[in-house]
Amino acid sequence: MPHFSVTRRVEFSETDMAGIVHFANYYRWMEEAEHDFFRSIGLTIMRRLPDGSYLGWPRVSAQCSFERPLFYADTIELRVTVERIGFKSLTFAIEMYKGEHRVAHGRMKTACCLCKAEGALESVEIPADYLAVIPVPETK
Repeated sequence: MPHFSVTRRVEFSETDMAGIVHFANYYRWMEEAEHDFFRSIGLTIMRRLPDGSYLGWPRVSAQCSFERPLFYADTIELRVTVERIGFKSLTFAIEMYKGEHRVAHGRMKTACCLCKAEGALESVEIPADYLAVIPVPETK
């Protein structure tokens, strides 16, 4: 599958005392790119259902490896690829580039869940309308 791509600029508030992007921001950017991906295919990361509960995608796991530092005002491209579609989960591979250079890469696994009014979560199968538009990963 071709990847989904979004660009952003590093903000001053995202850097540490050394002027380098603080590691926690990479995870936030991964999540923002995931949300942008969902919007690009006409979906939402959180859908209110008629009974007042929500269909959502909480994280099961996330990891990121850092290869090069980023600094204030750098422009980066985040490339999101659906790596795996399970019955109840999606796994995304996310790569971050500054120009031609990959600066970080990671993965996020999200579970499709009902988020009930009292706060309980219940994993559910991915709805058909989501499966109809989520790009199927290439087989290797």
